[in-house]
Amino acid sequence: MAEIDLSKLTWEEAIAYIQALQKQTQAQAEKIKEQEKQLQKMQALNEMLVKARKKMFGQSSEQVQYLEGEQTSFFNEAEKEYDGGAKEPTEETLVKEHARKKKRTKEELAKDLEHKKVVCELPENEQNCSVCGAPLTKIGEKFVRTELVIVEPQMYAIDYYVASYKCVACEQSTGETEICQASAPVPVMKKSMAAPATVAYIMQEKFENGVPLYRQSEYWKGRGVELNRNTMANWIIRSSRWFEPLWELLRAELVDSDIVNADETNCHVLKEDGRESKQMSKMWVFCSPEKNISLYKYHPSRGGKVANEMLKGFSGYLQSDGYSAYNAVDTAIRVGCWAHARRKWVECFPSGVAPDGSVSKQAFDLVERIFAVEKALKDLAPETRQEKREERLRPVLEQYWALLESFEAEKDTNLYKAQTYSLNQRPYLDAVLLDGRLGLTNNLAERTVKPFVMARKNFLFCDTAKGADSSAMCFSIIETAKRNGLDAFAYLLFLLEELPKLGELPTADQLQPLLPWAKELPQYCRK
Repeated sequence: MAEIDLSKLTWEEAIAYIQALQKQTQAQAEKIKEQEKQLQKMQALNEMLVKARKKMFGQSSEQVQYLEGEQTSFFNEAEKEYDGGAKEPTEETLVKEHARKKKRTKEELAKDLEHKKVVCELPENEQNCSVCGAPLTKIGEKFVRTELVIVEPQMYAIDYYVASYKCVACEQSTGETEICQASAPVPVMKKSMAAPATVAYIMQEKFENGVPLYRQSEYWKGRGVELNRNTMANWIIRSSRWFEPLWELLRAELVDSDIVNADETNCHVLKEDGRESKQMSKMWVFCSPEKNISLYKYHPSRGGKVANEMLKGFSGYLQSDGYSAYNAVDTAIRVGCWAHARRKWVECFPSGVAPDGSVSKQAFDLVERIFAVEKALKDLAPETRQEKREERLRPVLEQYWALLESFEAEKDTNLYKAQTYSLNQRPYLDAVLLDGRLGLTNNLAERTVKPFVMARKNFLFCDTAKGADSSAMCFSIIETAKRNGLDAFAYLLFLLEELPKLGELPTADQLQPLLPWAKELPQYCRK
């Protein structure tokens, strides 16, 4: 619009001119706003593209680089970083001993192993003096080296016989005698050749080491033993039922604790009544940080009823990610996970660069401060930690929420997702202030679900629901044993030998000595 001398206009013309300017300004503002929306949509598409490329080709680390430039700062780096007063490096500053984990020495590797002494003797035909021919006399031994020997697993058959006894004295005096017979060990499965050690080995290989049954079958076939995977699958399913009473006792211990961490992941079951083979089920994980319990639960549903049934009677803190299904446990106090909140902000930097001055960088920096404060308090007693959190952590949380409420992000952008996630989870994220025993993150449950995720990459799916249930039982026993410092194979072997002796319905008192923290456990179960 051309400039006009307002002094030459009438009052009505001036008002009309001003109104025209206002309409033009408003139109330009709407145009700018529309352009900003288009820009944010383009940014969202670019974020999706970069995220997809990073997922396929990039690193999975959540570390964020703070860079002022990329290739542009490469050529003037020397001038930019020059500092005439900088001290020359020394050998001590260049090579920091604590920066790298020390390698274990040969002595440390072999100190807990059984040592077999091998003395290398001269052959008999060389045990004569080369000068006079007289016999040589041994005067000592010189240590040369230590070797670590690994013997591959062996398979052999045990034939059990039961001895019979009679009273010869009765037979001689009366012509009759009493016959008694010894008892054989209770088998882990009736009418089966499977020994407890064999089943324990197969379970450990599959669930701890992630070796699928078909590869185990090939391994034994190469050693002359025809042990097909269907047989091994049957052994796992039939033997894992002995773990059910112990699993139930561990669940009662879990529910009786004050804090439970929970997570879930997909579990593909091919053959399940009333469901298509392509439908995904869930493997749920529940952990007690106080009692070192890790329990897995398979269920075709991903609804809250699973968590509610699993934690029936629980009234403590339930820490998880933002999955709404955990709200069904209405007797628990929900606690959120700051690692998930942090991850949302990291996704705002798909290129790995945090833009200076952006709200996403400001929010990310505040989350980093939250973790820094918590790190400084980690060695304090729970009561003291709770007091210090009120003093040092709450102000940072208030800054974080004030920042998130101060701007409006365009939908479908990573910025909007990060902002929305935190604001929706606010009461659960703030719950960390309620008790000094609570952690900032749900990493315990995420670490516990990881062994199943890693093993799933090898066996891909479960054939039946029974197989998924037995997998949950085996994972529960193995991971709980590891958290209590036990050798997984030895503990599996111990349980498969002892549980069949107790029958189908053992009492809680009978199971107490079999718990992973029981003092009655044999020494070979402990690492």
